[in-house]
Parts: sequence; C-alpha cells; structure tokens
Amino acid sequence: MSDAVEVENAARNRCLRAARMLAPCVSYFVERVSFGAVDGGDCVDVFLREGPHKPDVVISLTYLHHVETGASIAVQGSFIDEILVEYLPRLPHPWPDDAIGLIDRSSNLPELVRLRIAGPSEVDVVASCLTIYTAMSDDEASSPLHG
Repeated sequence: MSDAVEVENAARNRCLRAARMLAPCVSYFVERVSFGAVDGGDCVDVFLREGPHKPDVVISLTYLHHVETGASIAVQGSFIDEILVEYLPRLPHPWPDDAIGLIDRSSNLPELVRLRIAGPSEVDVVASCLTIYTAMSDDEASSPLHG
C-alpha cells in the first residue's frame, strides 16, 4: 500500500471515529462558538453541553476553509438535531453532493473534514483538522474519587 493511500485511510478513519464520538451529542445544546487564530491559521471551537449528567464536549477545528453559522444569538443555546462529520478527500476523488460548491477545489487543496451541526440553527465548517475534547460530567467531577 502506498504512503498516500495510508494517509488517506488514516484521515478517513479519524473522521469516522469523530463521527462515532459525536453521535451521542445529538440532544445536546450548542453552548458557544468561539473563533480565533492558531499557528498562522484560523480556528473555531464549538462547545456542546447537555447537562450535569453528561460530559461537556469541545470540537476544535483548525485551518478553516469554510465557516457558516446562524446568527450568534440563534446559535447559542441551539438544540442539536444532527451532527455530521464527513471526510473530504483530495482531488481526483469526489466529494459528497452536499459538500460540492462549499469551497473551490484545486489540486493543492489537502484532504479536509466537514462538521455540520443541524438544529434550529446550523454550524457548518470545513477545516484541515478536527479535534474533540471531552470533559468529565459534573456528576463525575464531584464524586469522591475525582475530588
């Protein structure tokens, strides 16, 4: 297997793992969306919260290529109906139909990941890197073993 194929498979697998990790977050709320800069690129962090019995989750996306959100007031506290994580391969491999046209594709464009959170408001991001951070729930953090 060539190095390029192994890298592509690794990136696709990371997206699949991220999708599995985020699947239980349907029914959470978007607590906050925060924009910033990191290592010469833009970043966005999406903070998800369900309540004291479930862990908070932060989805961090770096090296942004596309960002679309609803009005900031509408996004904050928005209920999550669906979370989609998609692997967007390099050319000449095709993208899913709903990702076509989000950004201009060229042979220099790296493989990307798309995060789409749908509910009353929507967050749609295409980036080079996605990282998920999960905190302990408030209940776990207050237990005698962790305090």
